[in-house]
Amino acid sequence: MAELAGQDVLRAGSPLRTPRAAAVAGILFSVLLISALVLLKISVPSHPEVPGTWLTDSRRRAAVAVALNLVPFAGIAFLWFIGVLRDRIGDREDRFFATVFLGSGLLFVAMMFVAAAIGGGIIASATSGVPAAGTLALGRNVTSLLLNVYAMRMAAVFTLTAVTIARRTQIVSRWLTVAGLVTAVLLLVAVSFSGWVELLFPAWILALSVDVLAAGRAGRPAPRTSP
Repeated sequence: MAELAGQDVLRAGSPLRTPRAAAVAGILFSVLLISALVLLKISVPSHPEVPGTWLTDSRRRAAVAVALNLVPFAGIAFLWFIGVLRDRIGDREDRFFATVFLGSGLLFVAMMFVAAAIGGGIIASATSGVPAAGTLALGRNVTSLLLNVYAMRMAAVFTLTAVTIARRTQIVSRWLTVAGLVTAVLLLVAVSFSGWVELLFPAWILALSVDVLAAGRAGRPAPRTSP
């Protein structure tokens, strides 16, 4: 009986702690990723005909290094955000959408890490001189494809599944589901035309996290789970 009572106490406290943890992790991820993406956009030239000019500028090279060092921490916060959000959904989580939700999130983080590692390798090789033009072009193309084509498409899939789960479980405000759908569509179609579209994903996660945090402070009831 005492063990069951302890489990009931833990289960009763979970809805109060989980929204706050999810919100903090989501806000941290959003701030770190937005900072990293903005630093990369303003430091690395967008025109491929000048691929190595930023490597000769110590300030730009340092800004890129800072951005790349923020990526691992953003990934850790994102994984924490996924975990606590799934815990908040509880037993109402659909297996199909849960699989796509988790898989797309993990692939997004993995591709971000690989792209950051390639960029870090280019900076490390620049300490002994600017690498060859072919090496720079290859590294630039690989990182661009990983970030703009694959990682952001996985972010779009993650957003779509998150919106679907949120709509079914009613754990977030209605306007966030509409904003999520718009964000997912733009990430799927428009990210190849403008790199700044990438900022929509962390911005939507930030709005979602703030909404979850506000709901927890306001005492909005968590979705009921089946016994």
